[in-house]
Amino acid sequence: MHHVPVDRSAGQASYQAVVAALRAGEVVGVFPEATISRSFMVKALKTGAVRMAAHAGIPVIPMTVWGGQRLWTKGRPRNLTQRHVPILIRVGEPFQPTPQDDAEVLTGELRTRLSALLDAAQREYPEKPKPGDDLFWLPAHLGHTTPARIRTQPAHAMADPAIFTRTPRLPGDPALTAPEMLQRLGAVNLN
Repeated sequence: MHHVPVDRSAGQASYQAVVAALRAGEVVGVFPEATISRSFMVKALKTGAVRMAAHAGIPVIPMTVWGGQRLWTKGRPRNLTQRHVPILIRVGEPFQPTPQDDAEVLTGELRTRLSALLDAAQREYPEKPKPGDDLFWLPAHLGHTTPARIRTQPAHAMADPAIFTRTPRLPGDPALTAPEMLQRLGAVNLN
């Protein structure tokens, strides 16, 4: 697996390296939040993923992962030896940004799609906590009491009760198996 290191104070070289890789046909995974969300909800996104796709002339394929935070996340010891922890990957419908599109608007659309995929994965997660379990891996709306959900919202949103409502699942964003996901992505070189 190849990585493109990102210097957050000077990201232009990384940006150009990713656009070149995309134009060369590489599949590139981008985490547009630029960090791990302590709230386990989709945070505000950076526009880079949409802008790179637009400049390379390729689609954005929204994807979420749910369950991995039970093994490794911020502020918790790594537990990579725990077995049989379900990890769900959800893949949404691709969309094709162009250089003429408003990157902020499309990044907002990407956040909406990611939120719907994450919500579906959270609802469909096969393991439910038992009484007395540590609920660190759940977002506040599913039982965790972390204040991180509130801290991740802009100040004007904190008074809005709608901010705590769940995002509905978007039509056309089905849960896929790994082979179906790879088939949707087309021929992918996994080396």
